[in-house]
Amino acid sequence: MPQPTPRYHHRRRTAALASFAALAVAGTTLAGTALAGAPDGAPADRAPAALPAAWPTEADGFASVDALGQDGTYGGRDGETVTVTTEEELRRYATAEDPYTIRVDGAIEYADTGDEIPVASDKTIVGVGTSGEIVGGGFFLGEGTHNVILRNLTIRDTYDGDWEGKTHDWDAIQMDGAHHVWIDHNHLTRMADGLIDSREDTTYLTVSWNHLSEHNKAFGIGWTENVTAEITIHHNWIEETGQRNPSADNIARAHLYNNYLLDDPDGDIAMSYGNYARGATHMVLENSYFENVRDPYYPDPDARLVERGSVLDGTSGRAETRGPAFDPSEFYDYTLDPAEDVPALLRAGTGPRADVAAATPAATPGATAADADLVVAPDGSGDHTSVADAVNAVPPGNDAPFTIAIAPGVYRETVEVPSDRPHLRLVGTGGDPGQTTIVYDNSAGTERPDGGRYGTSGSATVAVEADDFQATNLTFANDFDEAAHADQEGHQAVALRTAADRIVLRDIVADGDQDTLLLDTAAKGTVGRVLVVDSTVRGNVDFVFGRATAVIRDSEIEVTRRADGSSGGYVAAPSTVAEHHGFLFVDTTVTGDVDAGSYRLGRPWYAGGDAALHPQAVFRDSTLGAAVADAPWSDMGGFPWTGARLAEYRNTGEGAGRPGADRPQLSDEEARNHTPQAWFGDWTPAAG
Repeated sequence: MPQPTPRYHHRRRTAALASFAALAVAGTTLAGTALAGAPDGAPADRAPAALPAAWPTEADGFASVDALGQDGTYGGRDGETVTVTTEEELRRYATAEDPYTIRVDGAIEYADTGDEIPVASDKTIVGVGTSGEIVGGGFFLGEGTHNVILRNLTIRDTYDGDWEGKTHDWDAIQMDGAHHVWIDHNHLTRMADGLIDSREDTTYLTVSWNHLSEHNKAFGIGWTENVTAEITIHHNWIEETGQRNPSADNIARAHLYNNYLLDDPDGDIAMSYGNYARGATHMVLENSYFENVRDPYYPDPDARLVERGSVLDGTSGRAETRGPAFDPSEFYDYTLDPAEDVPALLRAGTGPRADVAAATPAATPGATAADADLVVAPDGSGDHTSVADAVNAVPPGNDAPFTIAIAPGVYRETVEVPSDRPHLRLVGTGGDPGQTTIVYDNSAGTERPDGGRYGTSGSATVAVEADDFQATNLTFANDFDEAAHADQEGHQAVALRTAADRIVLRDIVADGDQDTLLLDTAAKGTVGRVLVVDSTVRGNVDFVFGRATAVIRDSEIEVTRRADGSSGGYVAAPSTVAEHHGFLFVDTTVTGDVDAGSYRLGRPWYAGGDAALHPQAVFRDSTLGAAVADAPWSDMGGFPWTGARLAEYRNTGEGAGRPGADRPQLSDEEARNHTPQAWFGDWTPAAG
């Protein structure tokens, strides 16, 4: 695609090239952080921008449109999930005919610098946590390739000193005649030609939530005389890039919104222009933020460019429109963020993120009865009619994932997963978690058949003591009737207890009253990490409790009335060992049909009166309903809440209240250490 007469310049070029190596690691450090303070031009008292409550699992924008025989873009969702750590493995699965979800675990350095692995149709290539990197090469999508997702990756470092990019055509992502492609949450930097080249009528493309940085040619679109392509570009942070930001040539419909173009005046690279509608392009530009950019947007004489709602901060030169263009809402639904929120939003949300990896659909081995190692069905059509019997049939010392598929039904029993049954997966095969329920009614005060009482931990309907356990699409319930046993001591009644490491609870319901979900560890001082995601937990008193290191994300915490109809209780009761992390609630909603202001977020549990414990609970980026009290923390057992690690950060909703002495808030700097990545350390939960 011919380029306009160059009008960019490269500041202190020697310094820029020397800085590339130092940026190799630093390039992703902004993921998960927030911009301190309001951007220039934004109201100083404006509430912090909130990231989406949940990252999408399939493409939006033009990549979601049903066209060319492809109904949206969902990648390798229908195929096997594999994890790759070498170039050979990546190439084998990326080029295969079958659909695959390919998880890139760690940095993969190409043997031949500049090589672009050809990606076949029906593929998802996604980074594990924030570790997935492609070093020294990229990807190529050829004619007719379709239904491809490239997500949560860092692609970097083919730069060889040729700033003009004339020596090599070494792109991060090059597409020639592809369709239905979603490029999402990647960091692309320091390549030898383009970061993204969408060429030769590539169409039904969505590029979202990427960080493009430290490069000359960011994003070129065109290389065609046809005017057929339809492309959505939204929520991308384009920083310190020389040109093609993007340059869009002969695009039938180009929808750009909520992007952030930043040219740092003290940086090494100067942008020559911003959004450029070339040839016969029809472009709609909405609610973007241009900071220190020369010629932020303009069209060619034959192009059309409609702009609305954007912020120009310190810009100069051309900001020109020529309409009309088209109405994007006629093709897909979308929601605009306020332009003044865009810098903070994109600094916080672009590039690789562990929660994006976790939100990417992946095939769960044995998720159907046909593929499971064992099947439980109440009608006798499976291997067992009891979940407990199936668990007992798992070979002790199993060293590989073992899946038990559980057919819809109500299983009234207790289940124990002993420590010598690791790698177990329990998967409900119904349409939702409510169709497959494991339930019992023991309580702490219930008498055991062999004498004594169960106690709190012993009351669990399901108890998990084996590492690397996963549960999906199930309901765990304890329906102990408190009202019928009002005179009994010990109303604690656990639905699910975990006391192991590397536990993933996805799309589950934990249903009870007091002490519903016990997230524990195998022993005091032992690490026990738990991810609860896309799930619902119901209860009224201390119903998420224990000493585990747990992240509860993209979930709903539902507070319920007490057995006598009264309203009041506590969500969390962490019992964290001082050296460990506790409970992190992120992108989660606290709600319930109860009296306003009647529930606390939590209280510190110093189990056994152990003053050496240091309980921790943090609610961040979450929606707190009216049920949450203005003073959301409470003392417990004679220990003041102020001695524990209890805090909030960027919460919204009627129950969020104002920061104050009763509502400790994390600073932006502190919040960077209160993330799923920081909580879990070297463990990245599987995407599926």
